[in-house]
Amino acid sequence: MKTTNIADVLVIGSGPAGYTAAIYAARAGRATHLITGAQQGGQLMITSSIENYPGFSSSISGPELMEQMRQQVESMGVKIICDTVTSIDFSVLVDSSCKLFKAAGESGAVYESKTVIIATGAGARWLGIPGETEYRGRGVSACATCDGFFFRNKDVAVVGGGNVAVEEAIFLTNFAKSVTLIHRRDALRAEKIMQKRLFEDPKVNVVWDTVLSEIEGDGNKVTRLKLRDTKTNEVSYKEIDGVFVAIGHQPNTTIFKGKIDLDAAGYIVTKYGTVKTSVDGVFAAGDVCDAIYRQAITSAGQGCMAAIEADRFLASKGI
Repeated sequence: MKTTNIADVLVIGSGPAGYTAAIYAARAGRATHLITGAQQGGQLMITSSIENYPGFSSSISGPELMEQMRQQVESMGVKIICDTVTSIDFSVLVDSSCKLFKAAGESGAVYESKTVIIATGAGARWLGIPGETEYRGRGVSACATCDGFFFRNKDVAVVGGGNVAVEEAIFLTNFAKSVTLIHRRDALRAEKIMQKRLFEDPKVNVVWDTVLSEIEGDGNKVTRLKLRDTKTNEVSYKEIDGVFVAIGHQPNTTIFKGKIDLDAAGYIVTKYGTVKTSVDGVFAAGDVCDAIYRQAITSAGQGCMAAIEADRFLASKGI
């Protein structure tokens, strides 16, 4: 394996958290390397239109926003590396001041750094049904906060039965003409107080004991859903303008298991009010440690915090 130059700050991930962290680390005068991961730009690369990121008077597409961030990172002199980290060691090569962390890439390269910022994000859990990928960003979404505005006065559906699904459904009533919650069982898992709010909303209709088996469209946008009753296997169809899949998210933390503290859902645990992890010199930012907000702007804010903390950590070691 070939070892690259040693960095002061190694950023793993290229979403809003990773790019922002790289910008701030470079501005602090730190030698900064950023490993993009398999999907450069992260989840925003499948977001067709963004209207809630500050600084843009009109909507901007996810890919456009991430390309602008990438260009800004490059202008700061950050070394951007197109590779995917496959393993990492937080316990090796101690020098006179601090540990030298080592990460191995899919390419076979080895990356060493005095601090690490983990910004690998999280991905929505999808149903894996026909039409879901084809119409993603064109009527299929996994984030009501991100895309709900685009369905003003439209008929939408939400798939799921937990807190996230109920929250998404209630949020969508602020925009949509009607909201249909589709759940495969005959009772919701969400908290009772949230269920009460859901059932009392006149815009909401709950379809029980039903699974979504296919999403259909006209080639440009979603037009209807194919549903199947879990008890009778009867098939039905529902005309719809959009569908939100709310069956949870999966943080991209597989390579960090056993290396750093994770919670029961796999999210990186950070010390309260900070971006510090259980390993000194290792920080986390964005969706990889945030199961609540999951927004580009909050991820960027945490990326800034992580870079500032990394700089302070290095300074405390006399580096």
